[in-house]
Amino acid sequence: MAEQSARTAIVTGASRGIGKATAELLASEGCNVVLTSRKQEALDEVAAELTRAYPDVGVLAHAAHAAEPDQAAACVDAAMARFGRVDVLVNNAGTNPYFGPLVDLDAERAEKTVRLNQFGIVLWTQLVWKASMAEHGGSIVNVASVGGLLTEPGIGYYNATKAAVIHLTRQFAAELAPKVRVNAVAPGIVRTHLARALWENYEEQLKAHLPLARIGEPADIAEAIGFLAGDRSSWITGQTLVIDGGATIRTSLS
Repeated sequence: MAEQSARTAIVTGASRGIGKATAELLASEGCNVVLTSRKQEALDEVAAELTRAYPDVGVLAHAAHAAEPDQAAACVDAAMARFGRVDVLVNNAGTNPYFGPLVDLDAERAEKTVRLNQFGIVLWTQLVWKASMAEHGGSIVNVASVGGLLTEPGIGYYNATKAAVIHLTRQFAAELAPKVRVNAVAPGIVRTHLARALWENYEEQLKAHLPLARIGEPADIAEAIGFLAGDRSSWITGQTLVIDGGATIRTSLS
C-alpha cells in the first residue's frame, strides 16, 4: 500500500490488457485510479472488479476516446472533481489498424495511427500538466514498444509511431522537469488483444526464440509501469525500459 498510497492515476486504454493490469497494480498499492477507454460498459466492469478487490481505493470509470480533445478534457475534469489532483498518468491507449508494407499504406489508416499513438500522448500530457502536475508534480509513463527501436515486416508504420513515443518521452521529460518525470516502457510481444495477430498462432515458435522462453503477460508490463510511476524511480526520467523477455539481445541471425 505504501508505494502509491494517497495518489491518483489516470490510465488510458484501461478496459483490458496492459491498461487493465496497470490499473489493478496501482489500486493494489493504494492509488486511486481513473479508468478510461472508449466503451463505458467495459470500464464499468473493470471498476466493479477493482472496487470489490480494493474497497478503500477510489475508482472512477469515464469513457473517452484518447485522441479526442473534448472527451479527454472531460475525463481529466472528472478526475479533478473527484480526487482533486492527478499524480500519475499512464498513456497506454494505442492502435494498429494497418498491417503491410509502407508503400501500400493509405492516408486514412496512417492518420488514425498517428492521431492516437502520438497525438494522444501529447494531448493527455498537456491536460494533466495544466490541471494538476504544473502545481503538484507527478509522473507520466508512456507505453511505447520494442518496435520503436527495431524494424519489423508488416508493422512498420505502427513502429514508427512508437519510435515517436520514445522521443516524445525524452522531449517531455526535458520540458517538464523538475516537477514531472516522464518515462516509457517498450514491451515486446505481450498476450493482449491488440497484439494477438503476432502471438495467437505462433506462441510455441516465439517461446523457442525468446531467451526467457515465454511471451509477455500484461502484468509483466504493469509491474514496470508501477515502478516508473512511483518513488522508487525518483531519479529516473526521460528513459525507455525495454521489457521483452530478452528478444532484443538476439540478432536476426541468432
